[in-house]
Amino acid sequence: MLEQTFVIIKPDAVAAGNVGAILSRYEEAGLRIHRMDLRVIDGSFADRHYVEHLERDYYPPLREFMTEGPLIALVLTGDGAVARVRALHGATDPSVADHGTIRADFAESTRRNAVHASDSPETAAREIGLWFGEG
Repeated sequence: MLEQTFVIIKPDAVAAGNVGAILSRYEEAGLRIHRMDLRVIDGSFADRHYVEHLERDYYPPLREFMTEGPLIALVLTGDGAVARVRALHGATDPSVADHGTIRADFAESTRRNAVHASDSPETAAREIGLWFGEG
């Protein structure tokens, strides 16, 4: 089923010069870039994106990380895009991510883990609306 998903190539991956390699993974998997934007976000925007995490102990360092430098916001389109992107990304902890996944190859740690992806079509719609003003 053709669907859209939302992805962030996080500041660590941008700073390390891994954007092209990561984008290639999506395209090689048959996903298409529908929207893409390089931006720096502030704390208020991070709070809106991570609204469900605001009260968690891990959130303040995540907020600081996500606002430290440029990131790439993407909308990817393809058959089963949400599940396919999450499989391409691998486990949040790169030390246990499957070999060949984006996080196994490019992430520094569980916190500095290179990429974000929507976890459901509903989350994707919310995130796309927030970042790109569309559903």
